[in-house]
Amino acid sequence: MDELLGSIVRGTGLGGLYALLGVSFVIIYRATGVINFATPALMILGAFFTGAFGSSLGLPFFVSVVLAMIVMAAIGMVTERVALRPMVGRPAFSAATVTVGLFIILLIVAGRLIGSELVNVNDPFGLNTIEVLGSTLFTLDIARLIIAMVAIAIVGIFLARSRTGLAMRATALDQETSLAQGINVGRMFGLSWGISAAMAALAGAMLTAGGSGVETTAALFALKALPVIILGGLDSIKGAVIGGMIIGIVESLTRTYQPLYLPWLGAGFDIIVPYIIMIIVLMVRPYGLFGTKEVVRV
Repeated sequence: MDELLGSIVRGTGLGGLYALLGVSFVIIYRATGVINFATPALMILGAFFTGAFGSSLGLPFFVSVVLAMIVMAAIGMVTERVALRPMVGRPAFSAATVTVGLFIILLIVAGRLIGSELVNVNDPFGLNTIEVLGSTLFTLDIARLIIAMVAIAIVGIFLARSRTGLAMRATALDQETSLAQGINVGRMFGLSWGISAAMAALAGAMLTAGGSGVETTAALFALKALPVIILGGLDSIKGAVIGGMIIGIVESLTRTYQPLYLPWLGAGFDIIVPYIIMIIVLMVRPYGLFGTKEVVRV
């Protein structure tokens, strides 16, 4: 029971990070129809700026996170304007290929900025724990879940209630009709990239909290958001949240119990579990749990 509760809480903490990254992917996909493979690099840059503001300027952790999100939102909007706007009207595959190139470029930039020294984000959580029902729980896992859910709720309310959010949703549904109604579609594209980059930055800051430090290799973590959005649905924010929770908890439970009951699967099997789930979902329900089904008549 002690291990079960601890494993579930760790899984929800991971799930919060996966949900943030999943929403980052979904926002751009809904607006442009493109999967943004540059998200992992945006996440690492967000973590770096969080650490830079905390270490260089001595700012509190949460102030550093907010400033890093603002900086990354600006970088995201500029990136969209320079690299993606010229791809409007081109096949989605071409635009997705551009994001792969952006991933490589931004990751190299992040590597140069980080250098060989460990960059710490100076978070207040560390390895602090609390006791609940005889289980030892890390406060970082709880913080990850709470902060992720609050951030996603704010984005959800913005998209649902604000005038700009409604314009973004209209653009996602039909770009031509939105243009006809006077909506600046290009501006909506840029804004979607800005919000997406800010969410990725928050995920990066929370991922590297706990004293682990900022490393470019952490970009591989963000790739687990792909199984999340496949499971939840490429165009569903609710799906990204639920998919993130499912993937996070299953991965954590596998890490806890697989070495005990299925050791023949080998060490590190939990790393590939999300991708196994992704393959199964693609075979059984390719649109995910909450994705929009598209019927093509021939």
